[in-house]
Amino acid sequence: MANIKSQIKRNRQNEKHRIHNRVYRGTARTMVAKALVAIDSGVEETASEATLKAIRALDKAAGKGIIHKNNAARRKSRLMKKLSTVTA
Repeated sequence: MANIKSQIKRNRQNEKHRIHNRVYRGTARTMVAKALVAIDSGVEETASEATLKAIRALDKAAGKGIIHKNNAARRKSRLMKKLSTVTA
């Protein structure tokens, strides 16, 4: 447990930020998982729609600094690569 006043405040702030960031990180994970399931189902229209939602969620998380922009780019690239197997 922190004894220093500034560290006590920093701990409170970190907890608030963690809870706030969790929403966007969780949403991104959920959307990516749904996109992967849709891609595996093989229905092109559903898969592309779910992939676009996942990309939007990843971009939002990266824009807010919750995940690194390169992390988002890598995950989007992998999703598009898998989506191309259904489309082709």
